[in-house]
Amino acid sequence: MSTPAKEIEYRQHRFSPLPGATEIFLVRHGESAPARESTPFPMVDGQADPDLAVEGRDHAERVGARLAGERLEALYVTTLRRTVQTAAPLAAKLGLTPEVEPGLREIHLGDWEGGLFRKHTAEGHPIAQQLFEKQRWDVIPGAEANEDFAARVRAAISRIAAAHPDQRVAAFTHGGVIGEVFAQASAGQPFAFLGADNGSISHLVVLGDSWTIRRFNDTSHLENPFG
Repeated sequence: MSTPAKEIEYRQHRFSPLPGATEIFLVRHGESAPARESTPFPMVDGQADPDLAVEGRDHAERVGARLAGERLEALYVTTLRRTVQTAAPLAAKLGLTPEVEPGLREIHLGDWEGGLFRKHTAEGHPIAQQLFEKQRWDVIPGAEANEDFAARVRAAISRIAAAHPDQRVAAFTHGGVIGEVFAQASAGQPFAFLGADNGSISHLVVLGDSWTIRRFNDTSHLENPFG
């Protein structure tokens, strides 16, 4: 008696990047030092450059432990030291020297740089309310225009992807940048992804003009991730 042929089974598809794609883990820097009116943050090229807080250094260690086994080929940081400090534990584990990508620096907040953005948003300044209603950074006097910010962020992501086809990299950056990247990837509202936590990891796959979201604001490696 012949054995019946085994029926072909079709399992659910599991995502796999297409040939030539780049996987980018976007890491928001660890928590930075609190703003105080008596001691404004130091500035770099007109932007606030606070040090990491104690909590932020813990975030950095946890990120390093989480990403150490992800087969990363390169690390990227911005011109602001909180990203460099957050990347340091992972760089030491992997023996990699982070490259600087200036295009991934935070949105320039104009007259509200140096810590004033935190103060005014905490106190409910009328312009802060307008900022979130209109979802435009440039309602702040002197702030970078949304269109300019979007263009430089897209150019930076495109440069990284072009340099690393078929590879994985980690880019240590800022909350506003991550929000912009994922708003563009999803064709969503400008501020829809503005809530990435300090030390969180988000995952983007880039192939040319195609950007695919794999995960956003992963905090499972942090203490009290849902706190």
